[in-house]
Amino acid sequence: MLVSVDFRSPDYGENVARLLALDGDGTRAMPLAAARCSSEAARTELKKWKARELFPASRSPEGALAGLFLYFSCLEEAHAIAQDLNTAEGSFWHGILHRQEPDAFNAGYWFRQVGRHPVYPALGEAARQAGYDAGAPWDPRAFIDFCESARKRPGSDEEDRAMRLQLAEWQLLFNYCASGAGEKKR
Repeated sequence: MLVSVDFRSPDYGENVARLLALDGDGTRAMPLAAARCSSEAARTELKKWKARELFPASRSPEGALAGLFLYFSCLEEAHAIAQDLNTAEGSFWHGILHRQEPDAFNAGYWFRQVGRHPVYPALGEAARQAGYDAGAPWDPRAFIDFCESARKRPGSDEEDRAMRLQLAEWQLLFNYCASGAGEKKR
């Protein structure tokens, strides 16, 4: 079953859309255990930008930039930004990247720092659409366990579901960070 998140890369401006076009337009299913950056061209291009240049009116420019690096599986760069971002969004990105290392214990630590994030209700709904229901509200630690199990079963329905949910998680958090503080969340 497809996970439905309303994500359109042009919504984030020409430069961000051009970057996302280097690998899937924001719809690439990221691996559960990232091995290397998916696009060296994206990494090189992203390093040229300051967060406020790409996301001038956003809620969390640094969070959105960390999310872009994470989308391309450039964990080192994403980590450097998330590590210095002392917000729920910084902890959220930090948790995702440690889950992808994979380092479940460290991921759990960072997700505990997030608290109840505003994207969790939409993420819980996307999970239910995909046939994954860990109960309400969204439980990121249960999802860590699910990803750990799925990662050990390459090619399984479980792995596919975990990767689709991870993409929905990325899209929702990226949108939250990249959108303006006064904008309605999708």
